[in-house]
Amino acid sequence: MPELITNLPNPIMPEFWVRPAAEIEEDLATVRAAPLAYMAEPPPPAGTPLPQGPGSWVVTKHADILHMSKNADLFSSAAGITVGDAPIEFLEFFSSMIAMDDPRHARLRRIVSAGFTPRMLAKLDDTVQQLAAEIVDELVEKREVDFVVDVAAALPLKIVCDLMGIDESHYQFVFDRTNVILGLGDPEYSAGDGDLVTQLLTAGGDLAGLMAEVAEAKKGGDGTDLTSLLVNAELEDDQLTAADLGSFFILLVVAGNETTRNAISWGLQYLTENPDQRDLWASDFEKYAPGAVEEIVRLAAPVTYMRRTATQDTMLGETKISEGEKLCMFYLAANRDEDVFDDPYKFDITRENNNHVGFGGPGPHFCLGAHLARREITVMFRELFKKAPTLKATGDPDLLRASFIHGIKHLKASI
Repeated sequence: MPELITNLPNPIMPEFWVRPAAEIEEDLATVRAAPLAYMAEPPPPAGTPLPQGPGSWVVTKHADILHMSKNADLFSSAAGITVGDAPIEFLEFFSSMIAMDDPRHARLRRIVSAGFTPRMLAKLDDTVQQLAAEIVDELVEKREVDFVVDVAAALPLKIVCDLMGIDESHYQFVFDRTNVILGLGDPEYSAGDGDLVTQLLTAGGDLAGLMAEVAEAKKGGDGTDLTSLLVNAELEDDQLTAADLGSFFILLVVAGNETTRNAISWGLQYLTENPDQRDLWASDFEKYAPGAVEEIVRLAAPVTYMRRTATQDTMLGETKISEGEKLCMFYLAANRDEDVFDDPYKFDITRENNNHVGFGGPGPHFCLGAHLARREITVMFRELFKKAPTLKATGDPDLLRASFIHGIKHLKASI
């Protein structure tokens, strides 16, 4: 096992991420400038049977993450996508296909990609537009809001539920349970009964149970939502088991809801901090929208990192990696890599060649919902610029205590 590096800031630890942004950026730059480091991982929750892990390589350079992403045969997802170790059944229940390698990953991705075809996404366009308009209309009436809860979270949550055919009456139920899963360890979301693992399993079980009820109701029907398509597939190989469908739903509501809401939330924060960029975007929304969305995703990097595990002895740059060792790819750090991005800390909606890894690196695990996320961010800010052009954040972001998700829990804003 490599020697643990203790003289560098450790971004694997949740407490790293609940500090002033300037401190975080300075520490990430320090880690990027140092040789590849093997660092300690957080201890498992007290009172649980999960083992203490040995540590992980902390990968912060853009080129290294591209290499790992393109070589999934060398850097496996099947042992888990977060740094902590857990039974394979546990991993697949909460992570579905992103905690699998090919060919299982490829089969599941092919099946569920039916929900992300141009035809299916085109059907969602009107829904995205209508929901964004309704959300912003309510914001205008209130004039002061918690932007995360009232605006940023509302759109992706409703879109994911609509995609899967989940009734509106279940929105709050889904929202609360996804907060538990991705906010595990944050006192605000982990204040329920039982230890953290019990809370996690309960939240996941609740979501899987809801999906089972919805799927059963749609069998034999002629619905056009993704659940209907999956449970009524004519070819046996195109059908998901009940367990696969439940875990895919957990993945979708977590990845499709939490990450997009955080991108939108950080977007308002960046625009508030950079009024010149806000004014530039407002001067010609459609012209600058594509670049602005990419820049928001670059800096926000809603998924802070993803773990991989070496399948054999290999090299990453000049560092020898041994079979079985963990590596955490810190997308957020790579999106600030001075070797790739000019003036990387600047929020610049006119940035050219924005080769960020905010949706993951190129390869089999690139985000399946990237196009939908871009669409939701664009439509939401179009409505905000049109109906609430003076909206600004009025307080500091209340940050999620987590290393896996670059999250904002609350953000006061007013017109």
